[in-house]
Amino acid sequence: MRCLLIANPISGRGAGERAVDPVSEQLRGDVITFQVVRTERPWHAAELAARAASDGWEVVVAIGGDGTANEVLNGLMQIPQPQRPAMGLIAVGRGNDFAFGMGVLPGVAEGCRAVLSGHRRRIDVGRVTGGLYPQGRYFGNGIGIGFDAVVGFEALKLAPLSGFASYLVAALKTISVYDHGPRLRIELDGQARVQETLMVSVMNGRRMGGGCHMAPKGDPGDGQFDVCIAGQVTRGRILSLIPHFLKGDQEGQPAISVARCRHVHVIAEEGVLPAHADGETLCVDGHELTAELLPAQLEVLSAAGD
Repeated sequence: MRCLLIANPISGRGAGERAVDPVSEQLRGDVITFQVVRTERPWHAAELAARAASDGWEVVVAIGGDGTANEVLNGLMQIPQPQRPAMGLIAVGRGNDFAFGMGVLPGVAEGCRAVLSGHRRRIDVGRVTGGLYPQGRYFGNGIGIGFDAVVGFEALKLAPLSGFASYLVAALKTISVYDHGPRLRIELDGQARVQETLMVSVMNGRRMGGGCHMAPKGDPGDGQFDVCIAGQVTRGRILSLIPHFLKGDQEGQPAISVARCRHVHVIAEEGVLPAHADGETLCVDGHELTAELLPAQLEVLSAAGD
């Protein structure tokens, strides 16, 4: 198996760089031929992945976090499907939510185990248009609109913290600054509702923010998004909902609704849309986003049985 390893050296505050040597040691042998390339700038991972098939690579492995994985996925999606390499994940970033949804545990040892297993699962891929990406951007895990996106923006500012701790602190901070969501028109497979909305999560995977189970029953290969919508609630109610999202039992709570669909269209009738895809900013003050599910687009390596 010929593998291109794309390492983001600054992912996880340098964890991507520190992972290169141990990954190389664990993968060295007769089973895999590989090359390691380090990213040098934003979107470099996507550029490298997009050339992988023409360079003869069968698998492209992202060494980093959700941002690195998203760039690699976007690069692979530029390759026609019959020639599209499979994707591997060595999750050493902050949240590692995409890897979690793919059944790949965090850390060098678990990521290498998934790659060496050769076990592949075919997953769906989402495509979102709007905001900073009128031409569209692909995502593997999910889109967060509203409160969830603002939490992510705030977490990036918390330099001393990393991982789930940064998201939790950011969530507590966001409660004080984002207490009133926009009035949205939300269309799910053409069925529309209009409401004041705290948050919309459009999930292909299962988790966001390193620990919030937005779609605890999500399956990235089932041909549908899992959508979780939180209506407008008080600050105190936001605080009381956080433990439910951590446990994944928010369905049935007042102001929470869930649905499954293949097409999502969100318009801000009042206010604006802060939004991210796989943790990468889509917009801070957007007005319209559209997400569509593309079924069975990509093979991902995961440990057999996961």
